[in-house]
Amino acid sequence: MLNAKITGTGSYLPEKIVTNKDFESIIDTTDEWIYARTGIKQRHVIAKHETTSSMAEMAANQALEAAGVNASDIDLIIIGTSSPDRVFPSTACILQQKLGVGDCAAFDVQAACSGFIYALGIAHQFIKSGGATKALVIGAEANSRILDYTDRSTCVIFGDGAGAVVVEASDEQGIMSTHMHSDGQYQDLLYINNPIKDQQQDGDKAHMTMHGNDVYKVAVKTLSRIVDETLEANGMKKSDIDWLIPHQANIRIISSVAKKLGMPMEKVVLTIENQGNTSAASVPLALDLAVRDGRIKKGDTILMEAFGGGFVWGSALVRM
Repeated sequence: MLNAKITGTGSYLPEKIVTNKDFESIIDTTDEWIYARTGIKQRHVIAKHETTSSMAEMAANQALEAAGVNASDIDLIIIGTSSPDRVFPSTACILQQKLGVGDCAAFDVQAACSGFIYALGIAHQFIKSGGATKALVIGAEANSRILDYTDRSTCVIFGDGAGAVVVEASDEQGIMSTHMHSDGQYQDLLYINNPIKDQQQDGDKAHMTMHGNDVYKVAVKTLSRIVDETLEANGMKKSDIDWLIPHQANIRIISSVAKKLGMPMEKVVLTIENQGNTSAASVPLALDLAVRDGRIKKGDTILMEAFGGGFVWGSALVRM
């Protein structure tokens, strides 16, 4: 059976930065209040001329260059996003045109903040089965366009950006396992209403609604379970993990998962302070950062995990 290996990473963050101080003039909040509850100091916000696909294109080109792969060699494109350019065609199809990639499968995965993990898991299966040899897997979000800026429980948390990886068929073991779960009974705790008129639930504009305390409780519980599941599936101990790359949702959730692993925070890749929660983009953004600054090296074993609206959650164990 073929193996699937990550051979290149890339990322893109919009130029505009919005700090916690900037929010103090538009809603009832303070820098101290936001940072104490989330671990966030600032986030990047997409420009008017930018789109989810344009951010994905920037990240994809970096990943392709790092992997030494031409866009024309890609035979599968999957984008995890909850903020697509259009309802259809998929953002992956739009990216396919931007990159000049020929006839190949291209589609989006809507799994909220777990979108990249789901997309990576699907690409893993495609490559193992021989259905693809070189895949482009991306998490990209324009969260700022689906936020209610009168709701301080959500608007201060999320940021925009894109992260990408090239995954190739390989004789070496790379992606060791991927795990995906969902439970729709929690759908009303974190959601975005449908903007299509005949399906609207509340108001004229689609925006995010989140019941933060309830989300936190379920997230900590489910992510702790998936750590055990991932280690057990691979016959590994907690001490075998070199790096944890978590979804950057909340510093308290991240700390809880690290504690579950018995892992010092020095071995956890953190971007939340400067990027906020970039939803499906957060895991690949953090991965690219740690690869490019030299922390993550060839042969390192990485546990990536995420949790999002649905609820959906998942993990990937990867050897670089």
